[in-house]
Amino acid sequence: MALKSTIYKLQLQLADIDRGVYGEHSLTLARHPSETDERLVMRVLAFAMHAPADTSHGALEFTAGLSDTDAPDLWHRDLSGEIVHWIEVGQPDERRLMKASSRASAVSVIAYASSASLWWGAIEGKLLRAPKVAVWQVESAQSQALAALVERSMRWQITAQDGHLWINDGTRSVEIVPRALRARA
Repeated sequence: MALKSTIYKLQLQLADIDRGVYGEHSLTLARHPSETDERLVMRVLAFAMHAPADTSHGALEFTAGLSDTDAPDLWHRDLSGEIVHWIEVGQPDERRLMKASSRASAVSVIAYASSASLWWGAIEGKLLRAPKVAVWQVESAQSQALAALVERSMRWQITAQDGHLWINDGTRSVEIVPRALRARA
């Protein structure tokens, strides 16, 4: 018998001063049985970093993620269904990123964990033919601190300014400073 996903509810208040994006989002997150709390919060962080200012040109959505190998962790599709932004969390291989680059207008990767630097060293040169791909790294200590905020029902405030993200759950606060490893051309 297959294990079922665990459902998490998140009320997210987002204030991205850098991009001028503000809003409240009620998110339902399905955590695959093999997914860690750390990976779950990196998906939320990716949402906060890339949420559009409005949904008049489509919305940013969580996909089936680990349950669907042909889909990213998040994507922004326009109203016609075309993929505007393909977002991966973790350390995808170059074939996956090249495929994503051919399907979407923009591709972003949020890499985390202590092995992210090794992964980036091995893949960086292979992405020269993929100008649509941007890569961000979150230090392991920061992603683990954010994972400590996970509860089945959460209320978070995320404020982004000057490249820093502050996540507050009402009692605890975590600062995340994503480092750009590669900007989109």
